[in-house]
Amino acid sequence: MTNLDALYPAIEPYETGELLVGDGHRMYWEISGNPSGKPVVFLHGGPGSGTSPWQRRFFDPDAYRIVLLDQRGCGRSTPHASAPGADLRYVTTAHLIADIELLRKNLGISSWQVFGGSWGSALALAYAQAHPDAVSELVLRGIFTLRREELEWFYEGGAAALYPDLWEEFAAPIPLLERNRMIEAYHRRLFDPDPAVHEPAAVAWTRWEAATVTLVADAEHIEEMSDAARALAFARIENHFFVHRGWFAEGQLIAGVDGIRHIPAVIVQGRHDVCTPMMTAWDLHRAWPEAEFVVVDDAGHSAAEPGIQRALRAATDGFARR
Repeated sequence: MTNLDALYPAIEPYETGELLVGDGHRMYWEISGNPSGKPVVFLHGGPGSGTSPWQRRFFDPDAYRIVLLDQRGCGRSTPHASAPGADLRYVTTAHLIADIELLRKNLGISSWQVFGGSWGSALALAYAQAHPDAVSELVLRGIFTLRREELEWFYEGGAAALYPDLWEEFAAPIPLLERNRMIEAYHRRLFDPDPAVHEPAAVAWTRWEAATVTLVADAEHIEEMSDAARALAFARIENHFFVHRGWFAEGQLIAGVDGIRHIPAVIVQGRHDVCTPMMTAWDLHRAWPEAEFVVVDDAGHSAAEPGIQRALRAATDGFARR
């Protein structure tokens, strides 16, 4: 993992639990920091990555009541998407929004800051647009809205112009005649019941993203994400959402800004982000000039990069003083 010196010291949760969210799913959640502090909820990326302990460190533990959760199907939530016969029918954007809102109400929080990066930025925007009165501020990083051009750039060959060597590894599990629709071709393999089919596909899908999220490849992160069970859940959930385009209308999240422009917000974007290129953050900025827009010139996509860390910590520190 990249050096985390720009963040707050490591802390442990003082409360954890599993929320019964329906459809046979249990959602893991935890709280750390100050029990009387300003509530914030961290929405992880992927979808399907789950949370990690270091993500508590974006927030001043004396100022914030820090809520982390693992979205349906991944992390410590159950059932896990890597399980044989995994059924993702009830893993959709609408279900995740409902889960977040149910957790807020169960924790007795009237409104909270919503912090999300990558897929988490899409989920944060969708949640805020569905429940604007529940959101006190937004901190968004590596903006991703699942528009066609975004998905085609990273998963259908656009980014191969920058990483032709890594793209060859990503394309390897897919026969040549199926490579004109990579997301759909991967879908068939990721959900094939045979481990000899779905496991190599999952590792290839996940390593492609892990190898390109940082400005300089992080070998430790790539290997961590290559664990078969973790890679399978991550790849299945991502692919499931991408096949369905997040259940969003084209351009929906940016068009919906009018309903949330009163919410204080900071948008943080790495200029050299290959996974979620700056075009989307720029479109969001143009639609929402009231939000603070921070471009980190020496960073890619990952929230673990020092420049991104500093910008995100500055955003949460600024909102802590409100």
